[in-house]
Amino acid sequence: MSKTIALAGTFDSKGKEFQYVKELIESLGFQTLTIHTGVFDPVFPPDVSNTEVFVAAGEDKQQIVAAKDRAHATLVLSKGMELLLPKLYDEGKFDGILSFGGTGGTSIVTPGMRALPIGVPKVMVSTVASGNTEPYVGTSDIMMYPSIVDVAGLNSISTKIFTNAVFAIAGMLTYENKTTIEKKPLIAATMFGLTTPCINYAKAYLEKQGYETLIFHATGVGGRTMENLIENGFIKGVLDLTTTEWADELFGGVLAAGPHRLEAAAKHRIPQVVSVGAMDMVNFGPYDTVPKHYAGRNFYRHNPTVTLMRTSVEENKQIGEAIAAKLNKAEGDTALILPLKGLSGLDVKGQDFYGPEEDTMLFDTLKEKVDRSKVQLIELDNVINDKAFAEAAAEKLIQLMEAKKGEN
Repeated sequence: MSKTIALAGTFDSKGKEFQYVKELIESLGFQTLTIHTGVFDPVFPPDVSNTEVFVAAGEDKQQIVAAKDRAHATLVLSKGMELLLPKLYDEGKFDGILSFGGTGGTSIVTPGMRALPIGVPKVMVSTVASGNTEPYVGTSDIMMYPSIVDVAGLNSISTKIFTNAVFAIAGMLTYENKTTIEKKPLIAATMFGLTTPCINYAKAYLEKQGYETLIFHATGVGGRTMENLIENGFIKGVLDLTTTEWADELFGGVLAAGPHRLEAAAKHRIPQVVSVGAMDMVNFGPYDTVPKHYAGRNFYRHNPTVTLMRTSVEENKQIGEAIAAKLNKAEGDTALILPLKGLSGLDVKGQDFYGPEEDTMLFDTLKEKVDRSKVQLIELDNVINDKAFAEAAAEKLIQLMEAKKGEN
């Protein structure tokens, strides 16, 4: 049975281009599921009309059309696609999805793509693919393909791009990886450049015990991606030793992961061991981009594009309160492990961010605010990058996972 490629886009303004792509897909032996995401009548009849997309969003098409508000219509259509695409996929209507568009078309279809499971082929040919794609890709595995020229119009460049995009998704759906990889329980671990030794030690320890470790760089999108995988049931245990994204979230750094960081594991009762790795720093871009109100603070120029700022005593109090509030949402299966001798490679004697007073405030706040009936609190007389600390954290996670297994 041939596989089906969903082809979604504005069949009103770019109907002839989508029809060209549809015919090309079908010439390769695939079926198509065409989804119209434009506001007005399509050039050719789609399998899924824009009326259905509006209905999925709980809106009336005629009212949207009459309002003549393009921004609002785009927002409604994107919401509809976000709700409709996963439903169609779960019903077995398609196996992969292809779309192309400008800023509007990209913003309409990509929310639906993001809502699909990881691994489902998703190709977005876009005029904005070479810029900042985070608003479109988020934490998903969408393949963003630069359109080079505007996607409206069939010419020698656009048809080559469309053809390559079709061949790309066709290849994804045609070929399978025959290599068998032993499936092991997945552990999510968070790392930063200045906590790398810790995670390397922990990873080696976990792998010896039969676990596979996925490492997420705590750069904002890394933390959000990890939370998303936890939400989607991929992760069996979380070694969240580098929670520095919260320092950026609270104090305007460039690597914030958003207000929902540290929620998914507690919400789904996934065993987790949490620490305060790299909480001694807030991350900014080049030195001259640091907000003026931080003038006079202790800075470390990590490289030409990254400037680190040492967190203060008061800031560590706020960090401790925020972390405790998140951990207190857990119903067991959670341990907080504190490295009393230093939070990162810079927070040790002789280094630029060594700060016993700042760290003590963080530790004392956590010890005061954390609900011990829900969270195990462990204090170790180590720097976070000590092998003993890393292995103790990994072993505690294994204990929590074994205990959870015993409950089931």
